[in-house]
Amino acid sequence: MSGKQLKLTRAQKHNILETMASVMHTFKAYPSDRDVCLAAKALVTTHPCLNEPGSYGWKTSLKFKMGNYRTKLARAGCAEVSVNAGRRSINNPEGEYPHSNIKRARKAEVNYLPNFPRGEDKASLEELRVQIKNEVEKTEPNKVMIEKLMQTTFALHRHEIVQENPMVKDFLEKWPALRFHSQVCAEFHRVTNINLQKQFYAELDRHTPRLMALYRQKATCTGKISEALRNILNHYDHQEAPDVDVKRTAVLRALPVYLREEDPEFFKTCDAGTLDETNLTDTPVALLTVVADGSAETSPVHFSPSSMAVVVEGDLVIRDIARFADAYAILFGLIYALHLDYPRKLVHTFTFVQKVFMGLDDGKPLKPSLHALRNDLLQSE
Repeated sequence: MSGKQLKLTRAQKHNILETMASVMHTFKAYPSDRDVCLAAKALVTTHPCLNEPGSYGWKTSLKFKMGNYRTKLARAGCAEVSVNAGRRSINNPEGEYPHSNIKRARKAEVNYLPNFPRGEDKASLEELRVQIKNEVEKTEPNKVMIEKLMQTTFALHRHEIVQENPMVKDFLEKWPALRFHSQVCAEFHRVTNINLQKQFYAELDRHTPRLMALYRQKATCTGKISEALRNILNHYDHQEAPDVDVKRTAVLRALPVYLREEDPEFFKTCDAGTLDETNLTDTPVALLTVVADGSAETSPVHFSPSSMAVVVEGDLVIRDIARFADAYAILFGLIYALHLDYPRKLVHTFTFVQKVFMGLDDGKPLKPSLHALRNDLLQSE
């Protein structure tokens, strides 16, 4: 209370740092510089007597302690950090170079690489995986049972997708439950602790009025970007009494255009009668809009599709999705569930969805264009 600085012994400081590292690890195994700074600030704010001269005392100590704490966990077999251990050193001259093939959370995943549940091993979880596959193949699968088993085997399928990096088609043959809409959402929640659809739609609807205003403002200018936005907005304006689904489609379809990103291979369209014959061989990731026969090429955006489908590595992973926004959300969930990179030509768009719509901040600064757009949205509130 007096504000007097407390002189700590070496053992006392060690205990404080060890406790802080343990608590920080429950949130992130690899905290960013900003995260460590906030933790150090919280420590001295809560206990002013621990304040040290200079700006970086506790922050620097915490960074080193977190490194030491990860080393201890790796030696104990903690999967999330041991996967990045064993790098090249004097004692391990044949190991990989530092920063080579590092496997760690990159998109603010919370449960990135969990350990197996207590009392379970790879063999026991593999038996449960077979049960899941057999249940999925039934005419009327028990989705409650599947959900329970997928929760129990989460560590196993997470280890496989992160460490082995299999082809998506092969992985989904082993884990076919991830072709269900509900399991994509459940897996996203297991990885991030966020409700995919609730968060996505709440933030999308909250920002829709301001985003539409920004699109219309940009559409009044000259240039290819403005022309493309005008084309989308003109089709939107011709919709009779546009409902919330039409508005969501317009906002999501125009977002990459506004951010100066466009990938014709990502937004694909086909006629309902030719769905099974559509060539998707060289398509890494795409949203496929299925429309009434003969109308596939008549509009840059279809507000009332027959259905939507998600394509990953040339495979129709999930079909028969009712709405464009639903397909967009499911694809975002699959990116986390299948440990995929964002589409190369739409990195800014998906980063914006991650950080602004989903609130998954990885601690890295936004690119200037995304930062400006987020500020425009915040100013309207």
